[in-house]
Amino acid sequence: MHTASDLTNEPGFTADQIAEFHQRGYMIVPQLAAAETVSALHMIAQEHLQKSIPPFEYEADTHYPGAPDSREASGGHTIRRLLRAQSRDYRFTDWLLQPSLRLRLQQLLDAPLVMPLAHHNCIMTKQPAHSSDTGWHQDIRYWNFHRPELINAWLALGPEGEENGCLRLIPGTHRMPFATEQFDDRLFFREDLAQNQALIREQVTAVLEPGDVLFFHARILHAATRNYAEQTKFSVVFSFRPEDNHPLPGTRSTSLPELLIPSVD
Repeated sequence: MHTASDLTNEPGFTADQIAEFHQRGYMIVPQLAAAETVSALHMIAQEHLQKSIPPFEYEADTHYPGAPDSREASGGHTIRRLLRAQSRDYRFTDWLLQPSLRLRLQQLLDAPLVMPLAHHNCIMTKQPAHSSDTGWHQDIRYWNFHRPELINAWLALGPEGEENGCLRLIPGTHRMPFATEQFDDRLFFREDLAQNQALIREQVTAVLEPGDVLFFHARILHAATRNYAEQTKFSVVFSFRPEDNHPLPGTRSTSLPELLIPSVD
């Protein structure tokens, strides 16, 4: 898994790092978020999960492997993610406005930033009981924009590894064309096809420490297992588009307003 550890204290990415992101589709920057930021967001996430502050999504509603069969089943009220993260507390907006984050996103998108509030904009709360497996997919599958050019910024609020269900990614798949039959009816990448299996074998794991940020393209194939550890895994995820890549009218991508992110000069 590639990181940009040599750039953590730099104002942004180098040209070589930008080129590598576009080639591989992801980049990790260690300790991009300050410890006090991580601590504050983690505390808010824990409180909102404990109090079940809406809006949120239940694991049972996904019908993914490992999730409860229904809300009435054992563990049926296990929360998968807390939605509308940006509006939960001003400190999430403070994080979004950090120059070190904004500049890197500007560099990767090569444009002024817009954050769609309809997609991601959430706190992932992968709990140790009743969490689920997420199959291989592209985030762009249910998003509707003129171009599939968006980038996610995934902030780890605690350690993320294979035991607690960290993300796995397949490098370069954001640049690959795929046939419709390579996906199932829910647009998950089929693991029973030999041509898909060859790609899946190239997967990498995004092992993160608190404060690390994983930048990844919305078209890169990624997946995650359930949480086999003893503690809930918290992550904050926001998505960004270039200013000229507008959502298509009448789609879910226009169901909520968007946030204009000030540029870093």
